[in-house]
Amino acid sequence: MIERFAQLPRSLQKLSKHMTLGEGVPALVAHPDWERGEKVPAVIWMHGRTVNKELDPGRYQRWLRSGIGAVALDLPGHGERFDESFQTGARTLELIEQGASEIDGVLASMDELGVFDMAQIAIGGMSAGGMVTLWRLCQDHRFVGAMVEGTTGNLKELYFPSAGSFGRPWPTDHDPAEVAKVDPMEHLDGFRPIPLLALHNEGDEMVPIGGQRVFLDRLRAHYQSQGADADLIELHTFVDSGAPAEHAGFGRYANDAKNLQLAFLKNLFGIEG
Repeated sequence: MIERFAQLPRSLQKLSKHMTLGEGVPALVAHPDWERGEKVPAVIWMHGRTVNKELDPGRYQRWLRSGIGAVALDLPGHGERFDESFQTGARTLELIEQGASEIDGVLASMDELGVFDMAQIAIGGMSAGGMVTLWRLCQDHRFVGAMVEGTTGNLKELYFPSAGSFGRPWPTDHDPAEVAKVDPMEHLDGFRPIPLLALHNEGDEMVPIGGQRVFLDRLRAHYQSQGADADLIELHTFVDSGAPAEHAGFGRYANDAKNLQLAFLKNLFGIEG
């Protein structure tokens, strides 16, 4: 057992396996009952920059207690494939592109395990993991729902905020053309309408909520243009959470955030109780 797994709650350890999925993606794969091996719905989850897949084990425990599997991935350059250069914002665009490109391989490995209902797979992530999620959803996919936290699908506004806008200039320079390549805001035509839950702190200092609000409004309009209900997109925000920089988690509202997420998943997967 790797050291970080040994630090997980014992109840989660019993239900989790350390695996390498797809083309070399380290993963924490958790199932409510490996012995019976019944196919269950599952969520592919991706963490934010500078942390790893073992972060926030309580999230996975809640899912498992409701009969939902968890497949938590180490993002490129993180966790078991740590690379110092990925810990700053300089390589975030590369992280987004590579992370999204690895998802199909992860899904293929999940299918081979034979314990997940591949018709009921959701995807999600926080911060950088949320950016990977939103970019992947701009391309053809099999997901039935998605959840993101403290992130944005409006990378242009994040990196090059307009005057009087929502944020401050990003501390790392990026080529506008490279940003546009992976900016969900620029590729909404490929975004198939599915239920989407977005959680955010109003005072987020790293990823200002204003840019995400613009993105979600544009996405709602896209849903309507496709004949879908704009209410498939939910945004819940918190004020003065006490989280570091109002970005790393939801502080005093962490339990509320997890409850909202679990309720979303149970509704998505048709789980009662």
